[in-house]
Amino acid sequence: MEKSTLMSPITRHLLNWYRANKRDLPWRGITDPYLIWVSEIILQQTRVAQGWDYYTRFTRRFPDVHSLAAASEEEVLKIWQGLGYYSRARNMHAAALDITNRFKGKFPTRYQEILSLKGVGEYTAAAISSIAFNMPYAAVDGNVLRVFARLFAIEESIHAVKGKRVITEIVQSLLPPEDPASFNQAVMDFGALVCTPLQPECIDCPLQGSCMAYARNEVANFPVTRKKTKARKRYFNYFYIVDNGFTYITRREEQDIWKNLYEFPLVETPLPIDINQLAGNKGFRELFVDTPQMTIEPPSSLKHVLSHQIIHACFYRVKPLEEHPFNAPEHFIRVPHDQLEHYPVSRLIGKYLELVDDSHGELQKYA
Repeated sequence: MEKSTLMSPITRHLLNWYRANKRDLPWRGITDPYLIWVSEIILQQTRVAQGWDYYTRFTRRFPDVHSLAAASEEEVLKIWQGLGYYSRARNMHAAALDITNRFKGKFPTRYQEILSLKGVGEYTAAAISSIAFNMPYAAVDGNVLRVFARLFAIEESIHAVKGKRVITEIVQSLLPPEDPASFNQAVMDFGALVCTPLQPECIDCPLQGSCMAYARNEVANFPVTRKKTKARKRYFNYFYIVDNGFTYITRREEQDIWKNLYEFPLVETPLPIDINQLAGNKGFRELFVDTPQMTIEPPSSLKHVLSHQIIHACFYRVKPLEEHPFNAPEHFIRVPHDQLEHYPVSRLIGKYLELVDDSHGELQKYA
């Protein structure tokens, strides 16, 4: 008897659907573990449409572990700029150095070794193991959790340890050992194209006959999720200092968002305040203690939404008077305007620079 006849109907339908409908992606059909790793890390918290260009750019600059390990973290962050969740890039760089040192530059081939790399969780390790090395590990991400929570009407929250464990055990039991790569990729694509978060294609779904949520007319009730954590609001007041063709930036080094990215002088306040209130703020006074006279333009306001934070930012364009030049604290870097593009910055800073009026003749649009 052939192995395929022993497959679950769910497994068989998924593989048949995948053969006919799989997405044409630049990392499909490859078995290089490094390239698979890059694609999986980029697609964490990132839509395929956005990740595609970043994958192409990243792998063109860093085609292998050696080139990534040899680069500076700052260059890696610059290539990553705009993609968000910058810890992914920092972790990849650290993992590349680890592979160079611990595995002599050869990408590890065992699941536990792959899992030991910084920034690699169970899903990513399973995806690399199955796709690159044909090892039978079920790769369970958000798409997979949603698909199987609906198929089996799982009452546990997919964000709870028990819910994830139950679904992982189900997926592992359905994984065909002869072709784990196709199965894992089939479920990923199926969740992205058919069993979508909103308005899933239930009418034409090839798994309709096996779906318990559909049979109960409760597809909209699955997956079960915990209440979302309320987003924290933060208020950033940035000062874009225009000083004879130069401006000032500093690198964020705290354990916070955008670590190791550059930004303008910042005063964070617990609530939104205007420039008059800012003038009495301790951080503002310390920043401009040696700059008694300057012009400050009305702010440009931008809102930037992260997964658990909402940043409300006011950007003030500041021009010190010639007789009272800005005396920057020692941790700031004085940078010519036309050199800003060489420093990795957050998407928030990038958006402001794109909006800066270049009629002042001191800064071109920043892409």
